[in-house]
Amino acid sequence: MRGILLVILISLGCCDVFSQGKIDGFYRGIGNTTLTLGAGFEDNKDYLAGTDETDISRKLYYVNLFAAYGITENLDVNASLPYIEVDANKDIQDIAFFLKYRGYKTEFTTSKLELSIAAGFSTHVSDYNVGGLNDIGQQATIIETRAMAHYQTNEGWFATLQSGFSFKLEEVPNSLPITFKAGQALDKWYYDVYYDYQHSFGGIDYLETPPPQNFRRFGVDYHKIGGTGYRSFTDTFGAYVSVSYVLGGRNIFQGPGYGIGVSANF
Repeated sequence: MRGILLVILISLGCCDVFSQGKIDGFYRGIGNTTLTLGAGFEDNKDYLAGTDETDISRKLYYVNLFAAYGITENLDVNASLPYIEVDANKDIQDIAFFLKYRGYKTEFTTSKLELSIAAGFSTHVSDYNVGGLNDIGQQATIIETRAMAHYQTNEGWFATLQSGFSFKLEEVPNSLPITFKAGQALDKWYYDVYYDYQHSFGGIDYLETPPPQNFRRFGVDYHKIGGTGYRSFTDTFGAYVSVSYVLGGRNIFQGPGYGIGVSANF
């Protein structure tokens, strides 16, 4: 199972819309390390100002470096650092760290159930612009909490549900995330489909108040679906492809996203 890098791969920990759950239901194992380099783009056809559709479009490109390490059999740490480019706005965005702990595990005849908790922290590492729709982020400092239930059969089929709270310092609205993911993890293949949701508490909407607006105060909600396929070629190397689509929400760009990446296990 260690050879399957699993799709914390593209839980980028950067812009909220990239997220498909900040943690996954799989553990690296004591002393094992995973490194992943991913890239992709979003072809956003329109923007929701509040919940009103506009004809504002953009193309966003990203590269992300991700690392995970198994401290014990039940405790993982991971970090991610993305570079994002939207038109002339391009820079390293927000670095993120997470600790994930498996607190409960029970095995049945043909399956198992695991319960985990996690805590994380992210903050911006560059002084990128905040004040336009092509910004690469909100310069948010975030304290994250998550609880997760992971059910898996002996044939590799699994379902994972996670939620928690994202406490965002200063002016950025706090948010509630929910992610459901299901798929199959085999010796050489992994694939999943997921639904990702975020609800922000309060905040302002784009065009709600006369300009200049404070873009850090935007409340961002979204409904997103997607899927990932991963193939390991050796015990230490593999690659993935992913697709996603933002279906709707509030103060969010809608449209498809595509990603590819390679990973190495040590």
